[in-house]
Amino acid sequence: MAQRSGKITLYEGKHFTGRKLEVFGDCDNFQDRGFMNHYPDFFRWNGHNDHMGSCRPVGMHGEHFRLEIFEGCNFTGQCLELVEDCPFLQSRGWAKNCVNAIKVYGDGAWVLYEEPNYRGRMYLVERGDFRSFSDWEAHSARVQSLRKVVNFF
Repeated sequence: MAQRSGKITLYEGKHFTGRKLEVFGDCDNFQDRGFMNHYPDFFRWNGHNDHMGSCRPVGMHGEHFRLEIFEGCNFTGQCLELVEDCPFLQSRGWAKNCVNAIKVYGDGAWVLYEEPNYRGRMYLVERGDFRSFSDWEAHSARVQSLRKVVNFF
């Protein structure tokens, strides 16, 4: 299946003002492109710093797009399958505020959040098996909400 290359336009200032950078595909370092990477409201949706320095396209969801979360590393303990966004895992019967392993199915991506209601640090997971939180480059296993990456265009 042929994949389309995505395009993203980044703006230096709030409300789409200031210099802009158009990126097609991956961009490892915005500063290499001569673009200031400070983004004043970034903390509102990322939670741990005030800038972003790189980007890449991710797959969009398909009809069999789902994930399974596990309480323990290596896919052990309580398991929950999700096919829709979840603002608070405990409301779905998840016993703890942590997830130690994940299996992602289908051509899509999910964003994991440390706090309920899609707040706090966030991590992106795409199709594959993640045996521990370090596999998705998290600082801890804390996950309390998650949602699918969707294409609005």
